[in-house]
Formats: sequence, C-alpha cells, structure tokens
Amino acid sequence: MSRLAASRLFRWTVLGTLWSVFVSTGYQYLWQSGFGDLQFTHGFAGAVALSIILAGPILLFLVMKLRELGIANQRLGVVASTDSLTACLNRGSFSEKVDQQLGEHGGKSRRIKGALLIIDADHFKAINDTYGHDHGDEALRIIAAEIRGQVRKGDLVGRLGGEEFGVFLPGASQENAVSVAERIRRAVNEMSFRPRGTRHPLSVSVGGVSFEDQLEFVELYRIADRRLYQAKNGGRNRIELTHVQAYDSNDLRQPLH
Repeated sequence: MSRLAASRLFRWTVLGTLWSVFVSTGYQYLWQSGFGDLQFTHGFAGAVALSIILAGPILLFLVMKLRELGIANQRLGVVASTDSLTACLNRGSFSEKVDQQLGEHGGKSRRIKGALLIIDADHFKAINDTYGHDHGDEALRIIAAEIRGQVRKGDLVGRLGGEEFGVFLPGASQENAVSVAERIRRAVNEMSFRPRGTRHPLSVSVGGVSFEDQLEFVELYRIADRRLYQAKNGGRNRIELTHVQAYDSNDLRQPLH
C-alpha cells in the first residue's frame, strides 16, 4: 500500500470513529442528562469507549474493502479497454478516446489540430501460414512495442483489429505526423524477428491524415484508411499521408509521400 493510500485509510477511519463517538455521546447526554453525575460520567465514558472499540475496527474493515473494490473495478476497466495480446487499447476504447479528445478540445468556433495514423503489418498472412499463429502473435507484440516506443506519453495507440494498429497524435502538425510515421516504419524494419531460428523481416505500411478541423474518428479513419490502401498498392513498407485543412467530403487533396 502506498503512503498516500495509507494516509487516506487512516484519515477516514479516524474521522468515522470520531463521528461515532460524537453521535453516541450526544445520545448518551440526552438520555442520561437527568441522572446523577456519577452515573452520567460512567455512561458517558462507556459510550466513548464502546464507540472506539466497535466503530474503529468496523470502519477500518469497511474502508479497506471499499478500497479493494475500487482497485478491482479499475483493473476491470483496464482489462475491458485493452487488447490482451499487444497491451494496446482495443478498437472500441481507442475510437472512444479519440472522439473524447476531439470533443474536449474542439468547439463550434474552434478548430483542432492533430493526426491519425493507420499502421498495417505487411505480408502478415505469410507469417501465420509459414510459421504458425504463435509466431504471428509474437510479430504483433513486437510491432506494437515498437509503435509505443516511438510516440509521446499523451498519444493514443490502439489495435484496430488483426494486424492493424491506430495512432492518434493530438496537436501534431503534418511534419510531426510524417516524422512519427517514419520512425515507426524504420523501427519495425530494424527489429530482429527470428521464428524457428530463421530471420524474417518485418515491415509496416502507414496511411495517415493530419488535420486542422472539427472531425470525428470515423471520418479521420476513412481518410487514413484510404491512404493506407495507397501505401499497400505502392509497394508496402511506405507512408502515405494527407492533410485536411477544412473538411472535404471527397478528400481530393494530394497525399504527401
């Protein structure tokens, strides 16, 4: 237990015990105020002692159980929002958190800035077919770790399904997004992946969109996914990224290579 948690536990136990003493002695005062001084004193002392003896341990037990329940609920929340294989956010939690950030920082008269990257492992089916799904899972863990290693603390990383990952970069410029995407691509290329003792190169294709507009995750994903398709068709192991200054439903801007 941390020092802060112990301090809170002690504080609530003491405050609860003092409240019990106050209530019991108040009741004792009203009930025995007409009795003799000696009887009143004995009754008052008994009320204080009984409150401390009973209320202290009971309150301590209840506070500890409430703390354990809070920790368990927090852990369940993490499990529910996290992909168990890669330790990234799952798709639902990722999209929800992106929309939440877009909503918090956006407004009717304020445009927001950032970027969304969609990252897909190249030739991933060949890994599963050649070496088996266990080694495919290992490749995904390696890729996920490299992605997380190239982003900032406040950026979001999620597994969107299969071998596809998403990275949300709040506040990032077009140049920032390209730089992050290139670092991720290069880091995955440099990783040593040796299923069954045989070196197998890893690579990813990245499609992305940087923006300065009021958009939702589904709109950003549609644009970034289109760029990912271009990266795959362009030979894989490459980046295709476009910039949206003011939302265009046809997305006619030219991608940045």
